[in-house]
Amino acid sequence: MSLKAVHLIFVTALTSLCLGCGIWKLREYSGTHAGGDLAFGIVALVLAVATLVYGKYFLKKLKKYGYL
Repeated sequence: MSLKAVHLIFVTALTSLCLGCGIWKLREYSGTHAGGDLAFGIVALVLAVATLVYGKYFLKKLKKYGYL
């Protein structure tokens, strides 16, 4: 398995985890109104977007290389 394929797997996993944690904490915030939940949720969603942007940059940079 190439570095490109492994990298894409990890970027996908990290994006999914950030998105899941962000949604979870924002839903917790709607019930408890704790400031920490809101901050954690927003930061997690921003990181999910950042990893998507990084993944797109990485794919563009290594376009000429195969996945295997």
